Amino acid sequence: MEKTVNQKAWFLILPVLVLVAFSAVIPLMTVVNYSVQDTFGSNKFFWVGLEWFSDILSSDRMWDALGRQITFSTIILAIEVPMGVFVALNMPKKGFWASVCLVLMSLPLLIPWNVVGTIWQVFARVDIGLLGYSLDKLGVSYNYTQDSFAAWATVIVMDVWHWTSLVALLAYAGLQSIPDAYYQAAKIDQASRWKVFRFIELPKIMGVLMIAILLRFMDSFMIYTEPFVVTGGGPGNSTTFLSIDLVKMALGQFDLGPAAAFSIMYYLVILLVSWVFYTVMVNLQKRDGA
Repeated sequence: MEKTVNQKAWFLILPVLVLVAFSAVIPLMTVVNYSVQDTFGSNKFFWVGLEWFSDILSSDRMWDALGRQITFSTIILAIEVPMGVFVALNMPKKGFWASVCLVLMSLPLLIPWNVVGTIWQVFARVDIGLLGYSLDKLGVSYNYTQDSFAAWATVIVMDVWHWTSLVALLAYAGLQSIPDAYYQAAKIDQASRWKVFRFIELPKIMGVLMIAILLRFMDSFMIYTEPFVVTGGGPGNSTTFLSIDLVKMALGQFDLGPAAAFSIMYYLVILLVSWVFYTVMVNLQKRDGA
């Protein structure tokens, strides 16, 4: 007997499809439309084809911002992933203190991005901020509004403080899912702590770590609010990342065509890297299941 398929389930997801169309597809089509046209006001548009894409790709401004963005994301991942795993390995596994640690680790994640930027903007000021004032009294030359290195250090430390908890919580969840039998077998074999981590814990949490790396890459590559509040992209353009440069182009200069082309290429880079991470995660799951 041929099995009949009930198509009525599509009506249950129809509202979601409509919502996605309004919140994602339609705005994306609007950006694509702007990217191939020019306007001189009065809602009159002129076809320019791929001219804006060519201009953006040949612009030193875009490549400089991309270099700063890649550098920032690389530094962030290099610090937060190992630190998050280290914190997760040293957190209590159960009991009262485990609950306390989970609550404390969750607190930075609950603070809105603009509030995080404001906190660190005040905290790092030389005149009234605890960090800036203390460093100045210790004789350390620190001023994130005038020194590029200080600005970078402030933004990086701020992001590490804000988001390392996410990696730690994900890694902690992965560690909690490892059966005790693995640890008992390692104890019988008299395996060292490093070997337990290398051959048991790390392989078992690799899938969770890939998700953490993907989330942190996407978020760090699209970061805007925190560095904009703290440094405004300065001093000069030293902390002008892709998102800040895009907003300046679209809203500050009102170059809608170049900004639309810029945003599409920005979107494609994030989509490509996310696809690579997704492919790696799928292969890891297949390998573990084999």
